[in-house]
Amino acid sequence: MNLALASKPQGLCLKDLPRAHVDALYVHVPFCFHKCHYCDFYSITRQTPQRMAHFVDLVLREAEMWSDRDVVRPRTIFFGGGTPTLLPIEQMQRLLEGLRDQFDLTQVIEWTVEANPATVTREYCEMLRRSGVDRISFGAQSFDHAELTTLERHHNPDDVPRSIELARQAGFERLNLDLIYAIPGQTMDSWSQSLERAIELRTDHLSCYGLTYEPNTPIAVRRRLGLLHPVEESRELDMLHHTRRRLAACGFAPYEISNYARPGQECLHNLVYWTGGNYIGLGPSAASHIEGWRWRNRPHLGEWESAVADADLPAIETEQLDARHRAKELAWLMLRLSRGLIYAEFTARTGLDARALWNEKVKHLTACGLVLADDRGFRLSERGIPVADAVAAELMDASH
Repeated sequence: MNLALASKPQGLCLKDLPRAHVDALYVHVPFCFHKCHYCDFYSITRQTPQRMAHFVDLVLREAEMWSDRDVVRPRTIFFGGGTPTLLPIEQMQRLLEGLRDQFDLTQVIEWTVEANPATVTREYCEMLRRSGVDRISFGAQSFDHAELTTLERHHNPDDVPRSIELARQAGFERLNLDLIYAIPGQTMDSWSQSLERAIELRTDHLSCYGLTYEPNTPIAVRRRLGLLHPVEESRELDMLHHTRRRLAACGFAPYEISNYARPGQECLHNLVYWTGGNYIGLGPSAASHIEGWRWRNRPHLGEWESAVADADLPAIETEQLDARHRAKELAWLMLRLSRGLIYAEFTARTGLDARALWNEKVKHLTACGLVLADDRGFRLSERGIPVADAVAAELMDASH
C-alpha cells in the first residue's frame, strides 16, 4: 500500500533516530539450499563455509553499531531467511552467543528460528535450545509430493514429522508449521489432507497462506507463460473458509488473517509488526522501524558486507512517515488482527482518534457487512476477511 511520506531522507545515521525503546530484533540469514519458485525473500544458494563464517562476523559487527544505544532491549527475536539452519552449527552458536554479548537480552520472552524440514539434526536443535531459542518455525508448505514439486520445495512430506520430533526431543515445546493453499493443481481434498496432517502433529501454531505470485519469481513467470494455472478464486476462498472452520474446531484461534494459535501461543514477534511496534533488522534486506522511521538493509550480500565492513548502516529506502500517514499504516496493520483496531490502543500509539478519522467510512463498511464495530473499535467480519486489502484501501482513501 503506497503511503505519502513527510520526507525521504537520503541515507541514515543512528543520530537521526529517536531514542525510542526497541521491542524486537530480526536477523535475516540469506542462505538457502535451493531457491523455491514462489519465494521473493532475498536468498542465495551455494555459499561456502568461509562466506557463512564471514557473514556471522558482519552480523555481529552490525549489531555492535546498535549496542551502545541502551534502548535496544528486545522482548522478541526472530531469525528468518533464507534458511537460518543452513548455517553450520558452530557458526550459528557463535552468532547466538555474539548477540548476547552485544545486546541486553534479559527481557527476551520469545526467540524464534525458521527451519526447513530435513535441515536440522537433534544436535542442532539441542544447541538452539541451550542457547535460548524457544520456538522453531518449520516451512512444511504441503504434505503432497506433487504440490511440493510445483513449489520447487526440496523436502519429503515425511521429513516434517521427523523434524518436529527431533525438536521435541531437544526440549522445544513451541513449534509452528507454515502451510500454503491455492497451489496450482491443488484440490480441496488435497488441501484438507495437508491440513489434517499438520493438525495431527500437535503444534501450538499454524500459519496458512494463500499462494501469491510475486513479480519476477519463477512461479510468476511460469504463470505468465501459461505453464501453470492458478487455482480459481472461488476455490481459494473455499479453502480459506474451510481452514478457519477446521482449525477453530481444533482449538486454533485465527488471531490474524493467516495465523492460528492455541490460547497464549500467538507469535509475539509478529504481533510487534502488526501493532506498529519498534524493531531493528540485521542482515541483508532486513527491515526496521522506529517511531515512524523505516528502512531496509541493502538486499545484496556483497553490498551489505561492504557497508558493514566500513561501519556504515547498510540502509536504503529510508522513509519518515508523518503522524497522519503513520496512523493510516497502523490501521492497515491492525485490521489484519482478529481483534481489529482497538480505539484506545490506536490513540496510545498515534495520539489520534480513529473515530474522527473513519467514523463515516466505518458506518458504511458495517452496513456492507465487511466490518463489525462497537464502542471498543472495529474489525473485519468473516465476509470482510477475504477482501481485507480492499477494506483497508477504503479506510486509507477516507482520511486525508
